[in-house]
Amino acid sequence: MPSFLDHQHLMAFLLSLLRLSVWLLLLAVIFLPLERLFAVRPRKIFCRTTAGDVGFYFINGLVPGLLLAPPLALVAMGAHAVVPSSLHAATAAMPIWARALAALVVSELGYYWGHRWAHEIPFLWRFHSVHHHPQEVYFLISARAHPLDSVFGRLCSFAPLYVLGIATPLTPAGGAVSALLVMVLTLWGFFIHANLRWRFGPLEWLVATPAFHHWHHTQGDLRDRNYASMLPVMDRIFGTYHLPKQWPSAYGIDAKLPDSLASQLVYPFVPPSPAAQVPQAVAAER
Repeated sequence: MPSFLDHQHLMAFLLSLLRLSVWLLLLAVIFLPLERLFAVRPRKIFCRTTAGDVGFYFINGLVPGLLLAPPLALVAMGAHAVVPSSLHAATAAMPIWARALAALVVSELGYYWGHRWAHEIPFLWRFHSVHHHPQEVYFLISARAHPLDSVFGRLCSFAPLYVLGIATPLTPAGGAVSALLVMVLTLWGFFIHANLRWRFGPLEWLVATPAFHHWHHTQGDLRDRNYASMLPVMDRIFGTYHLPKQWPSAYGIDAKLPDSLASQLVYPFVPPSPAAQVPQAVAAER
């Protein structure tokens, strides 16, 4: 029996690697030519961080889902025990398109605040700074994040959905909404990190674009802006919206992080030196 289970686990792991490899190939086929033709800044396909970016891509494709499953299942079960059944019945009666739209808005609200806390709380910033460390921004930077930072962001995004019963693994419709939301937000994450000079004109108030998110990766105080992943209205509501006509002149953070993937995974757990700084805008406010 143990050998059979070990074989199943190995096959599941290999299938996950295959799935991620196919997705990476598709992303490269889509974005590499586009970034070549419409680059904000010309860049080489392979740069100093490419190997680490690919490594983070596979880690974040495998690890966060495993770590998220238990707490989200507890949230879902706790919500069914505590939240009035009438609320869950009302959400269950919604058409699938309405549930999907509500899921997008509620998850964006949760993600906005989780993302903002990751900038404002020094302990969380230690993990999130791994994502902001690169001095070049292109599509694969979307996956370059500490896995615990990814877990925290997704937990903030999905826990409200499970509490309200909008998306939940406990029902087929709720599971479908969750899967659709993950796919849409993941693909949009690669898009807004892409090295593309596309602007959407009046539509930029409605959906996040590379220009919107590139300002979030700029050096200096303006990094603490544009926290939404897809709906910039969240930043407009809470006063953190910034989208001028020009593009940022430089990316990255002032703090020096180790270069290797393994060292960056360990970095957040190492006590910061006295010179370590939280994001500059937050430090200035304090």
